[in-house]
Amino acid sequence: MNVIETALKGVLIIEPRVFGDERGFFKETFSAQRYRDEAGLTLDFVQDNHSRSQKGVLRGLHFQKTRPQGKLVGVARGSVYDVAVDIDPDSATFGTYVGVELNDSNHRQLWIPPGYAHGFCVLSDIADFTYKCTDYYFPQDEGGLAWNCPEVGIAWPIHDPQLSEKDKRYPGLSELAAQRRS
Repeated sequence: MNVIETALKGVLIIEPRVFGDERGFFKETFSAQRYRDEAGLTLDFVQDNHSRSQKGVLRGLHFQKTRPQGKLVGVARGSVYDVAVDIDPDSATFGTYVGVELNDSNHRQLWIPPGYAHGFCVLSDIADFTYKCTDYYFPQDEGGLAWNCPEVGIAWPIHDPQLSEKDKRYPGLSELAAQRRS
């Protein structure tokens, strides 16, 4: 397994070993011991999620306010552009993001520690997106950051994305920081 550090503290790109031949491939998508020893992931995962979205869908940027989730994300089918944003106003990298393409050809995963906002957009006709979470999902605890916040300036590789109603209403970075400080 290859582990690549990013510009954001603790956010890692993970390239699992893939064994392939003319029949297809096999890869281990998670092993507690290997991910602890090779990537330093020591948090327990309590919930696995799988979502399917069509081309042009953008989901995010989401986080939980008081029960932040760490997420190990990947793509079982298709291709997405996945993003993590530092939303800690006291962090040296506040407002900085990391974006990486995850797809069923490069087999990459992204580890997003608790406390970051997360989102993705779908580049292929269909994408099956998987994620392991370190805490349960609590809808009443969910927060978000505007996907198109100019202060963050994410270079999304799609235009005019399909968004949920809640994703259309999230605040920008300055407003979010003011909310978090109060």
